[in-house]
Amino acid sequence: MSRSDFPPGYDESRGPLYPPQGGNYPPPPAYGFPAFGGPQPGQPSAPYPTGPNASLFPGQPGGYPPGPYQGQPHSGGPPGAGYPNRPPMPPVMPPIMPSDILSSGDDFAASGSGWDSLSIRHAFIRKVYLILASQLLVTTAIVAVFTFVQPVRNFVQQNQPIYWASYAVYFITHLVLVCCKGPRRKFPWNVLLLSIFTLSLSYMTGSISSYYDTKAVFLALGITAVVCIAVTVFCFQTKVDFTKCQGLFCVLGIVVFVTGIITTIVLSFKYILWLHMLYAAIGAIAFTMFLAYHTQLLIGNRKHSISPEEYVFAALSLYVDIVQIFLFLLQIIGATTK
Repeated sequence: MSRSDFPPGYDESRGPLYPPQGGNYPPPPAYGFPAFGGPQPGQPSAPYPTGPNASLFPGQPGGYPPGPYQGQPHSGGPPGAGYPNRPPMPPVMPPIMPSDILSSGDDFAASGSGWDSLSIRHAFIRKVYLILASQLLVTTAIVAVFTFVQPVRNFVQQNQPIYWASYAVYFITHLVLVCCKGPRRKFPWNVLLLSIFTLSLSYMTGSISSYYDTKAVFLALGITAVVCIAVTVFCFQTKVDFTKCQGLFCVLGIVVFVTGIITTIVLSFKYILWLHMLYAAIGAIAFTMFLAYHTQLLIGNRKHSISPEEYVFAALSLYVDIVQIFLFLLQIIGATTK
C-alpha cells in the first residue's frame, strides 16, 4: 500500500484550513471570527472588538451600527423620568383670604353694603374680568413662546436658577398683595405689584410647559378653558352657596399645600408615577373648587362677598386658580400622552 493511501499525519494536517484561492479573492477569516469582533492574529486587542464593518461605524463594538438609544437618556415614563433636567414642580400656595376684604350678612352680603346698585356690581365684575383677561393673555403668550421657539425653550430648561428666582418674586409679591392692605388698594402700587406677580407666574408656567409636548400643552389649555367657563356659568346660575364653607376651603388649601411639599420632596429622590398623578388629580380638583368659591365671592349675591375696593385681590385669586388648574392638568396629560 502506497503512502498516499494512508490518512495524512499530524505534521501534514497543520497546514492552512483553507487552501489559497486564485483570482485575487480575499482569504476567508481565520479562527477567532473577526467578523464578530475577534482580534486578528498578531494584532493587539482593542477595548472594542473590531471587524470588517468597523470602518463603516467607527467606535462601535464589532463595527455594528449604534442602537437607537445609545448615548441618550432613557425616556421612559412622563417628563422628568430619566431626563437630565427634570421639570420643576408647579408653585403651590394655599389660598389666603384676609378677613378685612370680606363682607357678610344674614341673607346676602350685598345687602346694605353698596351692592344694592346693579351698576356698581356690574362695574366691579367687569373690572375684575378685564384685569383677569389681560393676565391670561400675557401668560398664554409667554407659554406659546416657551413652547414653540426652540432657542427659548432650550434656554429656560438649561437655566433653572432663573425659575427659582421668579418663584421668589412670585412668593414675595403674593404675600404683599394678600397681607398688606395699603399696597393692595393704592394705585399705582396695586397695579405694579400685580404686573410683577403676573410676569413671574407666567415665566414659571412657561418654563414648566417647555418640558412637555406641544400636544399636551394644547390639550391642557383647551380643557382648562372648558372647565373655567363651565364653573363660571355654574356659579352664576346655581343656588348652592360655596361661601358658607370657609372652614372647609381653608382646610382644603392647607392639605393641598402640605401634600405638595411632601410630594416634591419624595419625587426629588425617586420618581413615582402614581404619586405624581395622584397629587396632580387632587390639585386639579381642589383648585376647581377654589375657582367656584372665589367666583361666588366676586358675584356678591351670597352670604359672603369681596369688598368693591378689592378688585386687585379678586383678579389675583381667579388668576391663580386658573393657572394652577392648567398646570395640574398639564402634568396629567403630559404623562398619559408620553
